Amino acid sequence: MARRGAGTPFLRQLSLLLLLHLGGTLGCASVTVSPRIVPLGSAVTASCTIQRELCHGLEQGKVRISWMLDNKLVAGSQRQGPGGTEVSNLTLPRFNLTQARLFCCVEWNGTKQRVGMAEIRAGYPPAKPLNLSCVLNLGDYGLTCRWEQGTNSHLPTSVVLKCTGSGAQAVTGCTPRGGHSHCTVPRRLLQLYRQMEIWVSATNALGTAESEHLCIDPMDVAKLDPPTLQSIQSIPFQTDCIALAWDVAWGTEHMELQCELRYRAPEDPAWALVTGIIGQAGSARCCGFLFGTRYRFQMRCRRSSASALASWSEWSPSRNYTTHEKGQREANGRVLGYRVTLSPRRRGRDPPTICNTTHTQCNFSVPAATRRVYLSAYNAAGESAPTEVILLERKGQPLAGLRAVPGGERSLWVYWEAPLAPVIAYVLEWQRVTAEPGHCSACWQMEHDGTATRALIQDGIEPFQRYNISLYPLYEGSVGVPVHTAAYSQQKAPSHAPKLHLKRISKSEAELCWEPLPVEMQNGFITSYTIFWASSITNMASATVKPSLSSFAIRGLKPSTLYKVHIMASTAAGSTNGTSLTLVTTVLDDTEIQFLFLSLGLVFVGLMVLLICFQKNERPVLQAARGYARPVIKKRKDIPSHLDDLPPTMLKKDYANLPIMDSVDDVVKRLLSLEMASQKPLHWTADVLQVIFTFHMPRKRTVAILTAKIRTLEEHLQRHPKDKKNRRLMLMDLDRRRKMLGYLRRVNYSTFENTCRQLDIQYSPPQPYTRRVTKRWLVKKALCIKVFQEKQKLKAAERLKQRRQWQARARAAQEQQEKQVQEEEAQEGTPV
Repeated sequence: MARRGAGTPFLRQLSLLLLLHLGGTLGCASVTVSPRIVPLGSAVTASCTIQRELCHGLEQGKVRISWMLDNKLVAGSQRQGPGGTEVSNLTLPRFNLTQARLFCCVEWNGTKQRVGMAEIRAGYPPAKPLNLSCVLNLGDYGLTCRWEQGTNSHLPTSVVLKCTGSGAQAVTGCTPRGGHSHCTVPRRLLQLYRQMEIWVSATNALGTAESEHLCIDPMDVAKLDPPTLQSIQSIPFQTDCIALAWDVAWGTEHMELQCELRYRAPEDPAWALVTGIIGQAGSARCCGFLFGTRYRFQMRCRRSSASALASWSEWSPSRNYTTHEKGQREANGRVLGYRVTLSPRRRGRDPPTICNTTHTQCNFSVPAATRRVYLSAYNAAGESAPTEVILLERKGQPLAGLRAVPGGERSLWVYWEAPLAPVIAYVLEWQRVTAEPGHCSACWQMEHDGTATRALIQDGIEPFQRYNISLYPLYEGSVGVPVHTAAYSQQKAPSHAPKLHLKRISKSEAELCWEPLPVEMQNGFITSYTIFWASSITNMASATVKPSLSSFAIRGLKPSTLYKVHIMASTAAGSTNGTSLTLVTTVLDDTEIQFLFLSLGLVFVGLMVLLICFQKNERPVLQAARGYARPVIKKRKDIPSHLDDLPPTMLKKDYANLPIMDSVDDVVKRLLSLEMASQKPLHWTADVLQVIFTFHMPRKRTVAILTAKIRTLEEHLQRHPKDKKNRRLMLMDLDRRRKMLGYLRRVNYSTFENTCRQLDIQYSPPQPYTRRVTKRWLVKKALCIKVFQEKQKLKAAERLKQRRQWQARARAAQEQQEKQVQEEEAQEGTPV
């Protein structure tokens, strides 16, 4: 019973949700919004009505209606309506969303369910389209119009291009696709050679906006194909003039055309334009060209009766032409060079030339009394008439001041103060500053207004480049002393900072130096350099250095410490850090090192003097003191030998009672005597070896010799344990004797036993090779064992599975066999 009572509310809620979901949203609730599309920021009113008889499960009980704007809960009022309905009203005073969904929800027994929904959109009326322009394509005679769309209205907007003829009704010319701001009016809607009115209309739910109406003849805005330049020729006796011939585009022969011609030389910064050319003429004459210069020509056309809105054709393909040269009396043409002379040219005599160059500037020296020189240009056809250049003296009053400020990225304003004396004109000269002097040529301009106090420089000014500016005042008959200044049209941080170099270092001071940045890399006037240094135990420190300096000494450093240093170059527009320099201070200064060496030298000299004095004056007192000063040497304890109790003339123990000793040579007896036992280790010579190998039983004799040598080396190593060489020899002899005894043991065991007993040797076979056990080897071995065990487990499971399969197959085969036997017996019958 308790379980049944606990599950009843859940079943009721589930049935309510199913009923509301299946039938309630269809006719149970209705949501009305007035209006559904509103201006952004205006008020919105909504109403939700719940009909109990249509909502199954809500006939009884209290129903609460709530609102949700997207996922945000909003409060509304609720009242009881006629016919057992529940009504809730909601007012949003300022709707600031462009699009949202408003849900009506029912809360019953703690459960909320959406029963109605309405979508609300907000935005602005459409903006007015701007800059409407149209072009007629002569290929298909379609009129393509373009415009600029206004601000976004956040609402679906319909844009159409409308057009109308004289007295006709407006029609829709075209509709742009995909949100574009252009479309093409087809030929069937156009009236050529007649005025038409064209405009753009944008409409949405909040209103309509139209662009300015464009009144044009479609043929006036036709874009023609470009003409073709056929030929360009020079006119005889007028070498500064040319004659052009062209053909208009196909299909425009019947039109009245207006054309333009433009040309330029390779060194010209801009095109020169010639207007007012009649297109039907097919030829024209133009003058004002330089001699011997290559020009590039282009032409374009449009209808002459067209309005200002008509479109020009594209420029025709370029055509190049080089004008003829002319010399003697003209200064124009393809100049081969310039000549400066001290006097004008006279018939039959050439004046002395002081400068001959192909550039537009020249430096030369003239005699002291020279007041004028003569400049002429020459080419392949001859030389021009000389121009007189007066050399004025700089003796006028100088200007009081000169300053330059940026006028833009590519211009400079120059200001100065006028002198007291009247000035005829000013000559303003400027030149870009580079790391290589004379790399850039100077530019100049004349200010003819003597009362002017400022001038604008625009020719050849580049941002982030320094320019030296000079101003010359021109007086009556003289030139004033020039004033100079430097300026940038625009500044920025340096391209990179200088590279630091270590000049000198001590325990507490380090002197750094650097090379100034090239002018091209400064990008502005260097205002300061900042040096930063830090170590692992100190904080970052810095010092500011004037831009005129190229070295700096860091003081207060700690001895024997590593420091990292870098430099930062700054301009008025920014700073740039350089690469880091690592340096280590010394332990002592140079003075301290010199004092230390001097002290050591004095001490050494003093010791030498005392030593000499002691050697010359051998007094008892000094000898006694010297005796006390000698170190006490401990005597090594003598280790007794195994033959110390025998006379030194007898043979060693273990060799005295051997019968073979009576027949051996005296050299062998001496080697085995006690006299040689007390000497240093044996060093075998060739004659000794020759005697030894002549004996009988060579292996037994060799074992005896090795044993005597080994015992002698053992006694020697007891007295000299650090003699590694003899220890290595003894170990080698032990290995050799072990091998020989092992061979005797395998070949003749009785001889082996006799030799060991006579020489008192305990033979031990060589130990087998054993590998040193390491931690890595143990871990690897444990891993291998674990892998092997896991593999065995897998194999065991597989074997068990196979065994069961075999048993099952065997059992099935046995059952099949028994079944066959039973069937055969049943067929044969039971014997009687």
